[in-house]
Amino acid sequence: MPVSSETVRWTIADLELFDDPNNSYEIVDGQLIVTRAPHWQHQEISGNVYMVLKAWSRQTGLGRTAIAPGIIFSDINSVIPDVAWVSQQRLDACLDESGHLTAAPDLVVEVLSNSQRDRQRDYELKLKLYSSEGVLEYWILDRHKQELKVYRRDGSRLSLSETLFSRDSLTSPILPGFSCVVSDLFD
Repeated sequence: MPVSSETVRWTIADLELFDDPNNSYEIVDGQLIVTRAPHWQHQEISGNVYMVLKAWSRQTGLGRTAIAPGIIFSDINSVIPDVAWVSQQRLDACLDESGHLTAAPDLVVEVLSNSQRDRQRDYELKLKLYSSEGVLEYWILDRHKQELKVYRRDGSRLSLSETLFSRDSLTSPILPGFSCVVSDLFD
């Protein structure tokens, strides 16, 4: 019997087959990505980013922040970023009737894991996906280097805008009046 050269393409319906609480399941362009529960410091950094964005959002009323929201872009593109922020004016249009994000948040944040494969996924696969889906800004935090790479929409794609270090101040054109010292995200 001949072997097919077709690649298996996973869909969100396939995710119902998995129920291991120690793993996360994402699909990017039909590729299944399975990751273990993140490192403690990874979770702390995600929480710090959430708290800073949540406090600013409460103060301004301009948007909402979520930790590890599932984003279902399509049957073959479903991801779980560490943090996402959506402007108040877009929030209702981004949520389906079940309360799931089905459109691009304004801001997506990923904290890098240790493995080269996971890092490549965030810098390549997810960057391309977020770019093609219309995310306005994408932050990648590296706890080992204590650095934050900021990708911003440049026409039809996300491009590296700046690399910030511990003593730098983070601001964003999509978050008017927002500012924090980068080290606060890593503490």
